[in-house]
Amino acid sequence: MNGKTSGTVDVEVFASPWVFIRGVPAMKFLPPEGPPEIAFAGRSNVGKSSLINALVGRSGLARTSNTPGRTQELNYFVPDGYSGEKDDLPPMALVDMPGYGYASAPKEKVDQWTKLVFDYLQGRVTLKRVYVLIDSRHGIKKNDDEILSLLDKAAVSYQIVLTKTDKIKAAGVPRLIAETLDKIKKRPAAYPGVIATSSEKGEGLAELRAAIALAVNGG
Repeated sequence: MNGKTSGTVDVEVFASPWVFIRGVPAMKFLPPEGPPEIAFAGRSNVGKSSLINALVGRSGLARTSNTPGRTQELNYFVPDGYSGEKDDLPPMALVDMPGYGYASAPKEKVDQWTKLVFDYLQGRVTLKRVYVLIDSRHGIKKNDDEILSLLDKAAVSYQIVLTKTDKIKAAGVPRLIAETLDKIKKRPAAYPGVIATSSEKGEGLAELRAAIALAVNGG
């Protein structure tokens, strides 16, 4: 597959080397619109960076530490070999959104992150879907509900991804999926499906890659 000539993306794109191309602290720094974008949202410490790294098979691509300079920005990742500039656009991009629910962050910073995220959600026509990560040990919490409402308000399609399923009993996973589906069934922008993953065990990654490829291609 060559992203420069093909209008579709398949799961093979995740086997390519991926690179970080830029951090976006404000809307004016966004890359040129063109390739479809898939964004990841979640509470701080939900395992977002670990999942992105596992998804593309590259440890250390998304920083797993709470580095202030990175957590405050929209972080863009693309397959290697593309600059992301106007005449050299990749087949797709992954966007790591700032983690939310960071109790120690000053209110001014939280407001800044919230505005950046909402502006991005409302104004980015190439955004195909947001994957909202939920820690399987805790389920959907109040601040998760707030983000889901934000996505509903912005009319952006999103899907729930459960993380760290290796940390709970296997028998509890189907029940948690059913409970999560029940909680989101009346939400207008929620995609009707929940993906259970474990970055550590590699579980659910193939399903997530297939879901992303489907979303990118308009499914």
